[in-house]
Amino acid sequence: MSGLIGKKIGMTSIFDENGKNIPCTVIQAGPCVVTQVRTKEVDGYEAIQLGFDDKTEKSTTSAEKGHFKKAGTVGKRRVVEFQGFKTELKLGDEVTAEHFQEGEFVDVSGTSKGKGFQGVVKRHGFGGVGQATHGQHNRLRAPGSIGAASYPARVFKGMRMAGRMGGDKVKVQNLKVLKVVADKNLLVVKGCVPGHKNAYVIIQK
Repeated sequence: MSGLIGKKIGMTSIFDENGKNIPCTVIQAGPCVVTQVRTKEVDGYEAIQLGFDDKTEKSTTSAEKGHFKKAGTVGKRRVVEFQGFKTELKLGDEVTAEHFQEGEFVDVSGTSKGKGFQGVVKRHGFGGVGQATHGQHNRLRAPGSIGAASYPARVFKGMRMAGRMGGDKVKVQNLKVLKVVADKNLLVVKGCVPGHKNAYVIIQK
């Protein structure tokens, strides 16, 4: 799947031709620089490595400086490989939001917002207040029985309990591209995408 590296700007809504209000997400898609071209002869597979978002020289290691110098660019914060580019790209070429067209569908992946340590009501959707599970007396958000007794004398793996929530890699598929603002490298996609504002996302088609 070919694609681009982008940055989530935030959410908004637009009206379609029927006057319906559609929630959407604005993504800064590129510009991305081709920092390496993988070939079957050398690497055993074909892919294009893209770099996105400049970083300072102070934050760039010597190895990275040499790698990016071959492409004639400065250090990049995010580097991702993509397979399946139909157009021939060379080292140092720039890929912009024009890679996408209005009306097509894309997959967007990123890291979801971290929620910290959460209980079972928020984390797993337990009943809680008003739908208290069995064994509850006066603790309306407690998990209730976890099923262990003298046999098997342990808690089964996968038991839904409190714990860290969020911060996972999430891919949202088949989001429609509503608008492409080529001069500002912006994509407006229908619906929501994972991550906080200014989080890096990968857009694939």
